[in-house]
Amino acid sequence: MERTGEDHPRPPTLVRRCAEFARWAIPGAILVLLPKCPACLAAYIAIGTGVGLSIPAATYLRTLLVILCVASLVYVAARPVGRLIALIFTAKQ
Repeated sequence: MERTGEDHPRPPTLVRRCAEFARWAIPGAILVLLPKCPACLAAYIAIGTGVGLSIPAATYLRTLLVILCVASLVYVAARPVGRLIALIFTAKQ
């Protein structure tokens, strides 16, 4: 949270709150809506874009999407933990 000159925390704006929600919601929604079957993923991509994918390519794409979404969620979850640890260690001094 940003600080003003008098060392009081500034309340988050609507844009900042929406961005924080989107950081959690977008990767989570992709993981929830991602089909388990690579053939279904290939079919969804073909219907949505008109581009056909082979089953091995869809398998690699699905794996890549899962890895990216999980990494994104881990990063978003680790930021507050890092701030909390920094706050704890600076408060002890």
